[in-house]
Amino acid sequence: MTIGAGKVALVTGASRGIGAACAIALGNAGFKVAVHYRGQEDKALAVCAKIPEAKAFRADLSDVTACQELIKAVTAELGGLHVLVNNAGVAIDQILPMAKPDDFDTLINTNLKSVFLLSKFASRPMIRQKWGRIINLASVVGFTGNPGQSMYAATKAGIVGFTKSIAAEMAPYGILANCVAPGFIETDMTGALPDQVKEAMLGRIPLKRFGSVADIAGAVEFLASDKSSYITGSTIHVNGGMFTN
Repeated sequence: MTIGAGKVALVTGASRGIGAACAIALGNAGFKVAVHYRGQEDKALAVCAKIPEAKAFRADLSDVTACQELIKAVTAELGGLHVLVNNAGVAIDQILPMAKPDDFDTLINTNLKSVFLLSKFASRPMIRQKWGRIINLASVVGFTGNPGQSMYAATKAGIVGFTKSIAAEMAPYGILANCVAPGFIETDMTGALPDQVKEAMLGRIPLKRFGSVADIAGAVEFLASDKSSYITGSTIHVNGGMFTN
């Protein structure tokens, strides 16, 4: 029996990149997958086409009501909710003197508040079934910091503290909460960087390569499975050795 047989997984920000890779990996593991997107329906549907029984759901995760309705819709239309992967997020980079309070609000609402809201609403069906997995995407910069990313790093560090706290709260109900913290992952953005910039980034990575979206998806799939049944409140660092704790 596949690890996801009879279970439903919601992956946010799943129309591209890490989110799409996580959705496909969970689909291949037997989960019914809810593919969340905000604005790129064609890409979300393309991801769904690669996953049996997947369905796309549109929602603005900065809105409280939209988060609540998303969980209700997934539960009703796919028959439950067992795994929540909070992947959706944005990055706005700026050094502190030039940082805009409105940009900080955007990052807090999209990266951190959405994790709180979706975890809150998803916990209800998980508590009823006495089984659940909440997997939150953090970042290596939430642990190390990074010049120009103070606002973004703050949201990712906040996710880690939030996850540790809910792990303790939800453990009596059979719900595990963990983080995956990516390092430098190979994407269209990193591929377009100048060679000297990429060389500088690679100089910080002991394995001397960027990670792939599949590297992140593999960690998420593990945390969604029963193989991780004695792991909660933890962070899996997927960064090629540039940071460990």
